[in-house]
Parts: sequence; C-alpha cells; structure tokens
Amino acid sequence: MADVIRSSTTTFRSFCFSLLSSSSSEWASISPQIGVRSCRSSANRFCHLSLSGSSSSIGMANSVFPQRKPRLSVQVQAAVAETEQPKWWEKNGGPNMIDIHSTEDFLNALKEAGDRLVIVDFYGTWCASCRALFPKLCKTAEEHPEILFLKVNFDENKPLCKSLNVKVLPYFHFYRGAEGQIESFSCSLAKFGKLREAIGRHNKGSCSNGSSSSSPDVEVDDCSMQSISVQTNNSV
Repeated sequence: MADVIRSSTTTFRSFCFSLLSSSSSEWASISPQIGVRSCRSSANRFCHLSLSGSSSSIGMANSVFPQRKPRLSVQVQAAVAETEQPKWWEKNGGPNMIDIHSTEDFLNALKEAGDRLVIVDFYGTWCASCRALFPKLCKTAEEHPEILFLKVNFDENKPLCKSLNVKVLPYFHFYRGAEGQIESFSCSLAKFGKLREAIGRHNKGSCSNGSSSSSPDVEVDDCSMQSISVQTNNSV
C-alpha cells in the first residue's frame, strides 16, 4: 500500500511540473521540489505543490517571484516631513514683515508706525497670483528694513477687507502717518515693477511738509480708526 501511495504522489508531482514547463520557459529550469504556493497553467487551472526543496531552489523561486517590500513607512515619513514645513504664507521676510490677525492689530500697527512707510499686502491662501508674488515681496522687505510690511489674510480678516473696499487679490495699500492712505492698487508678479515704482515714490523718509503724490483716502488718526472699527463691527 505504501508503494502505491508513493508512486501516486510521484506521478502527480511529475504531471504538475510538466504543466508548468509547458506554460513558461522559466519554469523549465526550476526543480519540481521548489516551494510554490500556486501557479496558473496554460489550461487556466491551478496546481498546488508542497513547500519543500533546498535553499538554492527557494532562492531561485524568489528571483522569479520577488517579494514586495512595504512602502507604508516611507509614505508616513514623507507626510510628516511635509506637515513640518511652513505654508507659503507663513514664511516671513524679516522682522519688518508682520501678520495681521484682526482689525485691532491693523490699526495698532499703523498707529505705532508713525511716519514710517507702511505697505499692506492683502492676500488669499488659495490665490495663485498671491503665492507667485510672495517670494519677491519677502525679498523686497529684506532690501528695505526701513519699511513696515503688513500681511492681511483676506479670509481671516473679511470685515476689515470689506471696510477697506478690497475686492481683488493681491492688493496693496500704502500708508504713512498723518497722511493716511497714500496709494492703493492691484499687483501681480508680472507687474511687480509697479510696486517697486510706488516704493521709489513714497520711501523718502518723513514727509512733514504734508506733500504727497496723491490725496489721502484714509487719514490714520483716532477718528478714522474708530470709523474703520465701526464699519467692521456692522459688517459682522
């Protein structure tokens, strides 16, 4: 009985190997004793072989069926590294570039600036033009430490932007002390020279003689500050 079982097993294994050999030339060089879980024959049937064989045979099988290495850890590390980097609008051009988070911050910054030239950048985190222009703005802030740059996030300060009639982004306001707002315009990266020209016109130190290239739209005194505050509160 044992001889019959042994003979049947040998015949079955030889039959399976012959099917494998006929379906692919790569299987012809592999011993019938190689441990393979499953393979597809030319007749689209599966035959299962027992896991056995020498280490060299198993190594040959691994070369035919390379194991995939998990990439989960690499993806997690990349995600962590990305979250650690600051967003583009969070980067700063220096100590003379300040983020504005409320109307009170805006009014206090203008009041504390005195006769110093103040440039306000109204931007949106979703605005492609704002993002493209921002590195040039940071470089300009580094080149002009005497100018105060205020960054106003449109979505975070909608009441303030509405009270100042800011409808297009990126948008810039120029202020100086008692003169108030001395210029305002929209500017993209392609027209960045417009911002540099405005800096050249207004960055002349204290203008105590009251002269200006344009009449002020908003005077930064106590009355105008209260007016902006009232408009902001009513629009909430």
